[in-house]
Amino acid sequence: MITHRFTPEKYFNVFGTIKPALRISPGDRVITTTLDAHGYDQDMKKPGASGNPLTGPFFVEGSGPGDTLIVHIETASPNRDTGWTSSVIADHLVDHSFVRELPQKDYLDWKIDRKKSQASYVDPETGKTVITLPLSPMLGCIGVAPSEGQMISSRYSGEHGGNMDYRGFREGTTAFFPVFQEGALLYVGDGHAAQGDGEPVGTGIETSFDVQFSVDLVKGKRIQWPRGEDSEHIFTAGNAAPLEQAARFALTEMIRWLGTDYNMTIELASIILGQATEFDLANLFNPLFTAVCRLKKSVITNRGNPRE
Repeated sequence: MITHRFTPEKYFNVFGTIKPALRISPGDRVITTTLDAHGYDQDMKKPGASGNPLTGPFFVEGSGPGDTLIVHIETASPNRDTGWTSSVIADHLVDHSFVRELPQKDYLDWKIDRKKSQASYVDPETGKTVITLPLSPMLGCIGVAPSEGQMISSRYSGEHGGNMDYRGFREGTTAFFPVFQEGALLYVGDGHAAQGDGEPVGTGIETSFDVQFSVDLVKGKRIQWPRGEDSEHIFTAGNAAPLEQAARFALTEMIRWLGTDYNMTIELASIILGQATEFDLANLFNPLFTAVCRLKKSVITNRGNPRE
């Protein structure tokens, strides 16, 4: 395994077919950094443009259309002591009659205590701590170059991954992406120190990150949507609008996964998913929503086959 210590010199606000920032091979590890969603780094300098600037792309040698890229997220954590959030729930996430009652949106500064693994919002007028939350770091943006030469904004998501804002893409998770372009062209960014499900105010606690990941490759294996695995669950992510379409994509991808990798018939997968499915609302803020279908590994290992 080769470890690459990569210092970004340029950032992009799209997922697309762009000249690689670094070429790596399956089995390699990358240690790098990301900017916050407004383009600020750990020293509060602004080398990137607002709107989820991305680190990458990383060209994975030997990968091409029809393959599956595997990304082991080994470290993903804040590298500074400040962050920021929006202050008000997005107006499209409340009843229309309630929109007029929403206050004007502002940005709030948060203090991040990395030693205590917590973040606090302190009212600037009173100096009192309003709320303290445990850190739960995650990558809001992770994915590959999309199909057909598309250049998709880092504010959006799709089959390639993208701005999914799912709390499951965190340290210890293995992520899987369909490969559409030669080299896959992996991007990471949009680190959140914490975030509520659905990202209802349109941000997590936005901050810059230290990121370490390694990659693997499965040749000739085509998946349709991003997948993930942690110590307890496997999960699939669907990105679409309306929300129910995103859920359909996620559930269908899980059925496919159970068939190809766990030797389940559609009937058996249906029996299990019908009673054991867990759904997460990952992103309700952006125009394309993200729904995540999860299944506990213990359910898979404890199953039988009704046709045997």
